Amino acid sequence: MANLLYQQIEMLSREKHIEPAVVVSAIEDAMCVAARKFYKTEEDLRGKFNSETGQVDVFSVITVVEEVVDPTKEISLDDARKKNPDAIVGTEILTNKPTDVLGRIAAQTAKQVILQKVREAERDTIFNEYHGRVGELVTVIVKRAEGPDLIVDMGRTEARLPKREQSKLETYNIGERLRVVIKMVDRAAKGPQVIVSRADASLVQRLFEMEVPEIYDGTVQIRFAAREAGERTKVAVASRDKDVDPVGACVGMKGMRVQSIIRELRGEKIDIIPYSEETVAFAQKALSPAKVTRVQIVDPEMRKLEVIVEDSQLSLAIGKKGQNVRLASKLIGWDIDIKSEEEKRREIEEQMTALTAPTTPLTALAGVGPKTIEKVEAAGITNVEQLAGMTPEQLMEIPGIGEKMVDKIYQAVNRFYEGGGEVAAAAGEAVETADELAEGSEAAGAEGAEGEGAEAAAGEEAVAATEGSESVESESAAAETEVPQTEIQQAVASEAAESETAAAEAAPEETPIEPAAGSTHEHAEPDHHDSKESTET
Repeated sequence: MANLLYQQIEMLSREKHIEPAVVVSAIEDAMCVAARKFYKTEEDLRGKFNSETGQVDVFSVITVVEEVVDPTKEISLDDARKKNPDAIVGTEILTNKPTDVLGRIAAQTAKQVILQKVREAERDTIFNEYHGRVGELVTVIVKRAEGPDLIVDMGRTEARLPKREQSKLETYNIGERLRVVIKMVDRAAKGPQVIVSRADASLVQRLFEMEVPEIYDGTVQIRFAAREAGERTKVAVASRDKDVDPVGACVGMKGMRVQSIIRELRGEKIDIIPYSEETVAFAQKALSPAKVTRVQIVDPEMRKLEVIVEDSQLSLAIGKKGQNVRLASKLIGWDIDIKSEEEKRREIEEQMTALTAPTTPLTALAGVGPKTIEKVEAAGITNVEQLAGMTPEQLMEIPGIGEKMVDKIYQAVNRFYEGGGEVAAAAGEAVETADELAEGSEAAGAEGAEGEGAEAAAGEEAVAATEGSESVESESAAAETEVPQTEIQQAVASEAAESETAAAEAAPEETPIEPAAGSTHEHAEPDHHDSKESTET
């Protein structure tokens, strides 16, 4: 019986790759749990496996103390000496608990505890074995699929190949052998703890170490690698021996070494470039096969580069869907901005134009008050060109500028650009001039009324003539006042010569007043002359 039980323990240990002592400890703990549940006690229990008899004994443990605080776990010195005359403070007194009375429920409890303890010991063993092997190349067999993930057999344990770690262009069959790298080991995972990958860049590095002896012995080093699984990989290599060409060593005679790796990756393209300590030179090599004209460091702190290529090389440098420049950026660790020579030339021309182009002050905008101009200038907008390039949201962020003011500013800017700067400014002045003309016409009407009252005795015909002239003049003034804004702008936009000609032609078209006879004409003519002068004023 004893030999049979211990043989089962050793067999389980070999199967689970754990120590026999771990299984024995699990059995002892399981018996303690079953006994505590059967006796319904809070005492400290301790199990002991007897390898000779195959019996697992359970004991209750009581500690000898001077003053008892917990009677279930402590005993006084006097009471302890009744059981053991040699007892002293700190001695543990063990009392045997019968285990032959434990029933079926207790046995099931012990079984569950044993299985749990063994499973935890197995997981700890796997973690301790594989967490130090992260990045190592291993060969696995596809065992089954669980949703999008694959479960692979590593020999001693199972591993998970997640969907994100699979190559996009690869398909896998049950029983197929794969080369993968150990990506990580997750202690808290419910299923397999080991995570393997076919998409990691370290897989390419491990394959090069297997195929290239110079990399394995350290003569050639892989400094950096960037990969998009299934598409393309860029590898930067450097040699520690000046007589060894790192790129040639990786390619091999007639490309035999690199072709072997490409077959393993199922047709994935591999770019092997020499590593350089200089960022500019390294960037030029990283963008191969495109030919780079020049490289400029834009921001060393933010690690940004500007690369200029010929117009015919732009698409090649960017690559399919930006793949080439994206991999080059990962490889060198800098952000790369690629421009063609034509784009760079246009950019320089625009900058030169912006530097030499004249700017228009905000005071040239008609219809915008000085207080509004002060608020806009306080926000850093000093000319009309800057104001025209702002959005309504940006304008409303300026303190003191609301929606109505934004509309007013946009109208002023539109007038400025539609009619030209001088015409827009003149249009604003024309609005003020129209208001002054309206006030002048009202004053002229008042003066005419006073003259009419003074000379009323001259006769009814003179009165009629005077009223006719006043009505014609008032209609003319009202027409000038009611001219729409667009007609005023068009009138101001015309040349000065045309304005003078139009004024000269408009004067004789006024309706002449037929004089009456004798004294009536002599009295009415001075009134007509005075009112006309006031209107022109």
